Amino acid sequence: MAQKRLAILGSTGSIGTQALEIVDAHPQLFAVEILSAHTNSKLIIEQAIKYKPNAVVITDAKAYALVKQALDHSDIKVFEGHQALNEVVQWDTVDFVLAAIVGYAGLHSTLSAIRAGKTIGLANKETLVVAGALVMQLAAEKNVSIIPVDSEHSAIFQCLVGERVDSIEKIILTASGGPFLGKKPNFLVNVKKAHALQHPNWTMGAKISIDSATLMNKGLEMIEAKWLFGLKNEQIEVVVHPQSIIHSLVQFNDGSLKAQMGLPDMKLPIQYALGFPKRIANDFPRFLFKNYNTLTFEDPDVKTFRNLQLATQAMHKSGNMPCVLNAANEVVVTAFINNKVGFLEMSDIIEQTMEQLPFIENPNIEELIASDLEARLFAEQLLQNNDY
Repeated sequence: MAQKRLAILGSTGSIGTQALEIVDAHPQLFAVEILSAHTNSKLIIEQAIKYKPNAVVITDAKAYALVKQALDHSDIKVFEGHQALNEVVQWDTVDFVLAAIVGYAGLHSTLSAIRAGKTIGLANKETLVVAGALVMQLAAEKNVSIIPVDSEHSAIFQCLVGERVDSIEKIILTASGGPFLGKKPNFLVNVKKAHALQHPNWTMGAKISIDSATLMNKGLEMIEAKWLFGLKNEQIEVVVHPQSIIHSLVQFNDGSLKAQMGLPDMKLPIQYALGFPKRIANDFPRFLFKNYNTLTFEDPDVKTFRNLQLATQAMHKSGNMPCVLNAANEVVVTAFINNKVGFLEMSDIIEQTMEQLPFIENPNIEELIASDLEARLFAEQLLQNNDY
């Protein structure tokens, strides 16, 4: 396999740092061409010194000054801002773009990489949640492969290798249920950030950990799957599987089920995406059936964890509504992390934002950008006024 030159967008986050561990294990297969971060100047300086990329991009002005000074005597180019990020992903020296920036902030650099014909390893589900129709249309026009990195979508992707898409009856996304599985509103009303960050199975960043606790993460994954695999709404199902061993399933029109299984470790889907179409041998811990006497499954509690139901509504309505859902969610998750809103109140704010913002059936990119901004401002105003 020829060495792939990687642009790792969001290299200081959970996905980015694990991707660099895979680079460490397989230096003959992967080289680091671009690294990017928002504010974590300390870590990206360390990464740049170790991996010696062609360029580093920092999107925060204050962090940029620190990184620029630290790398001033090296051959590494240092750029500032989102526009710089959009430009470097198009360089001829980049073979593969790992889109691991968290949230809406990752949309435009991913679109830029697609326009340049780069293969995408997509760890940023919000890209397809916000602009799925536009992204997939552009990818088709540019003949770009989008390889999912989310464990659930990687599982579906792996199950579909060698299969016809028109033979899919439905896909089943598995959810661990998060740290509050089985809990009711009288318990959840008092939970704080520290509780919500304690995921039972996965090690993830703060934002996705909160989304997992509210089941919003699974809702966003439903919308992502719709666009990624060209599915109808009714072909997507969610089941709670607390052990997180079966990462997702495909049911075909003959009744057969394919499942992708393994221990919960994000390095597996990251490595699969980086190495695709080949599998790369590794020494990761192996699954042993004797350690798991029981695998259980149950329906999600959408009455208690209302975010999953709100995401389902947004998926069915489509248009700009998933964009509005995502924007409001990003606002309330940040507020929750900063102890400015309660766990259950997050759903109230998201719901009000979805109800009040104007619906656009077939939005273009400018209308999606405007919808995102308007939804954020509306949700922030609700928070400010305690009007929810």
